[in-house]
Amino acid sequence: MAKELLGTKRLVVGAHYGTLDFIVQRVTAVIMAVYTLVLFFGIIFTSEMNFESWRNLFTFTWGVLPVGQLLATLAFLSVAWHAWIGVRDIWMDYVRSAGLRLLLQVLTLLWLVGAVVYFAKILWSL
Repeated sequence: MAKELLGTKRLVVGAHYGTLDFIVQRVTAVIMAVYTLVLFFGIIFTSEMNFESWRNLFTFTWGVLPVGQLLATLAFLSVAWHAWIGVRDIWMDYVRSAGLRLLLQVLTLLWLVGAVVYFAKILWSL
């Protein structure tokens, strides 16, 4: 007689069925939306748009704290994490070959890490 794995006694695979990913997707989306509004209002209330005013959107400080760079870094890390979860789920849902899926996930992760490092190099050298 086959053992039934239904209901509360079924075999659970994975960690919480994606609850953490769901929460991270929502939190990173909120961070990106708030940062977009900060940039939007920063651009609207800038009298003249030139290189210095554009640079000041990303490098403004509050006392000694580099708020502009911290907010931009938080927003970019949110974009990268949000993208990782989305693209990883696409690879998991639509690529059947485990080897190809792993290759695509590694390439995606390397590209995202490279983008974050390049972003940090540019932003924090201003």
